[in-house]
Amino acid sequence: MIPEITEKLLQAKKDKGLSFTDLESIVGRDEVWIAAVFYRQASASPEEAKKIAEALELGPDVVASLIEYPVKGLGPIVPTDPLIYRFYEIMQVYGMPLKSVIHEKFGDGIMSAIDFTLDVEKEEDPKGDRVKITMSGKFLPYKKW
Repeated sequence: MIPEITEKLLQAKKDKGLSFTDLESIVGRDEVWIAAVFYRQASASPEEAKKIAEALELGPDVVASLIEYPVKGLGPIVPTDPLIYRFYEIMQVYGMPLKSVIHEKFGDGIMSAIDFTLDVEKEEDPKGDRVKITMSGKFLPYKKW
């Protein structure tokens, strides 16, 4: 279920004819991060929230909502949206291989989802355009005590 604030933001973005790339230029943050704020997976600073609200011609209630700390995650269910499910499927198939390769290269630890960036690019291909996703997270070794 999409939060009411998300629906309001998406509708205003559509009404203004703006893309997340347009908002990236206005806010000074990456388009994926801005989308995460829209979907309440990230929180904005008061300045960032104000820039978003002003670009969409929305009021102070939106600013207040965007600076609240979100509850993150999709929930305890298997995603049903086909695109989101593919990421779930990728982790089901390649999760353990990725874990093994990361451990071989870095040691016992995890990739941070806090000190993290995500970039989405379109690669044109005569056989069909491709989605290129680059994830970059700080490696965090497990602490010994």
